[in-house]
Amino acid sequence: MSYASDVKKELTTLEVHKEHAKAELAALIRMNGSVTLANHHFVLNVQTENAAIARRIYTLLKDHYQVNSELLVRRKMKLKKNNVYIVRLKQETKAVLSDLEIMDGMMFNLNAAPSIMGNEQKMRSYLRGAFLAGGSVNNPETSRYHLEIYSMYEEQCEDLCEMLKFYGLNGRVIERRSGFITYLKGAEEIADFLVLIGATNAMLKFEDVRIVRDLRNSVNRLMNCENANMNKTADAAKRQIENIRLIESTVGLDQLPERLREVAVVRLEHPEISLKELGELIPSGPITKSGINHRIRKINEYASELS
Repeated sequence: MSYASDVKKELTTLEVHKEHAKAELAALIRMNGSVTLANHHFVLNVQTENAAIARRIYTLLKDHYQVNSELLVRRKMKLKKNNVYIVRLKQETKAVLSDLEIMDGMMFNLNAAPSIMGNEQKMRSYLRGAFLAGGSVNNPETSRYHLEIYSMYEEQCEDLCEMLKFYGLNGRVIERRSGFITYLKGAEEIADFLVLIGATNAMLKFEDVRIVRDLRNSVNRLMNCENANMNKTADAAKRQIENIRLIESTVGLDQLPERLREVAVVRLEHPEISLKELGELIPSGPITKSGINHRIRKINEYASELS
């Protein structure tokens, strides 16, 4: 089971205040529902590939409106895809949709109801329903953090953005080939969103994985930095020895001033140590790292004049 499936499974087990749950139901129907006309009656079909979400839609309809809806299963034959679950309402459809402010007379409203916008608890439930209907979130163990909610209609995604901004979350909308998505990318914002819609356990798992992953990345960066410094030190020591050998083979180390000669001799004897360690081994020392660096620079300049 994917991480996104775990999130949705947790959300379908939440007990929510009746009025707030209606906002969740409104989002589920608005984003996953379709209405047809049969025998002069409206028929509502709400489709999902998640059995737990289908059961929640069925239960919410029954608890709020005491209507007899049907729960159907369609098996996809192509590529062995998941089953499709359909909650179908044939009776009192217009009354239900009107009460949820999805229908106004014979017109359908694409935007969330005014009674939901600005109501903190109802917006939480609406966002939960929207995520159940069309949401997905990357596993925090993957290379990037990403949460999105898909809709066929830009107006619905814009409403979701407005709700997210109410809670201080920077949701954005982009167009996809078959519709639009509202998305969040920051790890902290995704964690906050999961708490917002009630997926507390999923958020704790997200944070645990994220902390371990970030710690691992920090350790890797430190190791890479340390390795780079070691390589840099080794390359510098190699150039120093080459210059000292050049001086030794041309004019001899005795031509160097005493303070430079003793550094050159110790460096030849200890080619792999750092400048700090080199300074501690100078017979007339110890000498600070900056002092050793100054003398090494003079030796390099002397060798440069000989080459």
